[in-house]
Amino acid sequence: GLNDVAAVATELQKMMGSCKIFTFVGPLGAGKTTLIKELLSVCGVTQTVTSPTFTYMNVYDNEKNQLFYHFDLYRINSLDEFLAAGFDEYLYVPNSWAFIEWPAVIMPLLKKNLCMCEISYHDEQRIITITVNE
Repeated sequence: GLNDVAAVATELQKMMGSCKIFTFVGPLGAGKTTLIKELLSVCGVTQTVTSPTFTYMNVYDNEKNQLFYHFDLYRINSLDEFLAAGFDEYLYVPNSWAFIEWPAVIMPLLKKNLCMCEISYHDEQRIITITVNE
């Protein structure tokens, strides 16, 4: 349940020293947005977090003036489309982190300081696998 999500969010926050980009992969409805909401909460974001399905990107901040870019690239069809929108400018910005749902199309851009979260299900048990590429 939610305990899992809170625990995972806390673990992810600990990785924010070395990871700037966090990707979230899993089937529709797997809880990617829920996990990102929890992670933003742990990071001190007090704004209401909504999925940026139609805007592709939402920006949040906290009292430390840290910025968090939440991407949902489900409707972005190619790397060129992402670049044409200028979204690459928001990757690896100092004092900021990017949380990216449906990252497959832009994986070539994500070379370093990367933490990948994969949510999968086995016998209705949610399993979250975390891989770090520093």
